[in-house]
Amino acid sequence: MSNENNQEIAEGEAHARLDEETLSILPKFGEVLFISYRDIFEVSEKDYRIHLMLSSGETLTLSNLGYKYEDFLRVLSKLRNELLLKDMLMHETLRKSGAEAEFVLYAENGVEQQKGKCEPRLYETAMVILPEKGEIFRVPYSSISKINEEDYALAIEMESERRIVISKMGAQFDPFTTTLSRLMNELSIKVQSSLKELLPRANPMVLRQAARFMKEGRAAKRSDIESISPELWREMENKLDIMGLKEEYELLKSLSQQEKICIGLKRGLLGDLTGEYIWFLIPIYDTNETKPGNAVALEATSGEGGGKATYFFKLVSRKEYPTFENMEDLHREADNFIKKINQCMLAINFRREPIYLPDEKLEDPRYQKYKFAIAKIPELRLLRERFIGRVIHSSHEQWKKDVMDLLKFNVSTQNDDAKWRQGEKDG
Repeated sequence: MSNENNQEIAEGEAHARLDEETLSILPKFGEVLFISYRDIFEVSEKDYRIHLMLSSGETLTLSNLGYKYEDFLRVLSKLRNELLLKDMLMHETLRKSGAEAEFVLYAENGVEQQKGKCEPRLYETAMVILPEKGEIFRVPYSSISKINEEDYALAIEMESERRIVISKMGAQFDPFTTTLSRLMNELSIKVQSSLKELLPRANPMVLRQAARFMKEGRAAKRSDIESISPELWREMENKLDIMGLKEEYELLKSLSQQEKICIGLKRGLLGDLTGEYIWFLIPIYDTNETKPGNAVALEATSGEGGGKATYFFKLVSRKEYPTFENMEDLHREADNFIKKINQCMLAINFRREPIYLPDEKLEDPRYQKYKFAIAKIPELRLLRERFIGRVIHSSHEQWKKDVMDLLKFNVSTQNDDAKWRQGEKDG
């Protein structure tokens, strides 16, 4: 065992025991180590030695496992990954599992990033790869731009320009590809069905085109939807009225760059909620840095009493915002950040609690599961970094006052770590 300064603080002979959620190191004589898989931030191996980087900053190195080395590493990875499936916000309806395969993951630049044996699992909205050695990763179906099927291998290209090749599935190849195709089609049907309810007279081409912008619940930009059907955008705004968000939407709209507003529909899973949800992103900014702004507002509701809270994120850093002299540059920043928010919400399965919980709350046993998610999901770290604060819906007047206070606060400080908390309650 070595500390964060790489100084050895303990060594010796011991037994290692793997339980469902913990690793125990039982020395012949000495202090027992009891380690939750949640506290293992990274696992690496080299020269038949296993290195575990812990949340404490310490590193535990296991060696001399002999013929048990491969089995130990495989079981450790499996148990840890099963626990982290939940912590990394991937826990949803499982549609297909049990297949054995090999995979190669390529980075954006085409360089091989990870490979080996794995179990590819298909969930309701995403494919999850559980490597035999290494950490799980999630591929939302809506992030898939292209799939090539050749010689019993699947080459999957993602919008991020990463690529994964899955092969050597044997008899499971056809059932797996059939299920993957069906699940991706089901998501598309859900979006088109929701749009058809909003616009019953719309022809199939309009629905298909709109669904491309709104797949798996993504919020689509006003200008994109109006280029297909201005009537559809009006109906989406009317839906916000039906869902109990008319006053809130109209206020934020009046402050915003209206052509950049985005609205999305989500049927089914939305974090830990079910049913049909509508959500919006409203960017608020101006070259006059004294005006309330440098923010993107996010809200989602099922219509049961309207929304519960409005979430605000910094468009750019507070130090950078006053340096923008023309709207075109800010428009580009807004387009880029809105695209990122969509990707981020998909990556965290639309859960909002891990976005706003302050660091001190993460030590609470109820929320410790989010610590690993934050460490391992860059999209979640980005949302937490850009998070300004949330405004609770206590009453419309109080909400309106708090929104204006938050937006003024956001342009009155250059400290990017400062959060707005006035009037905030737990819940």
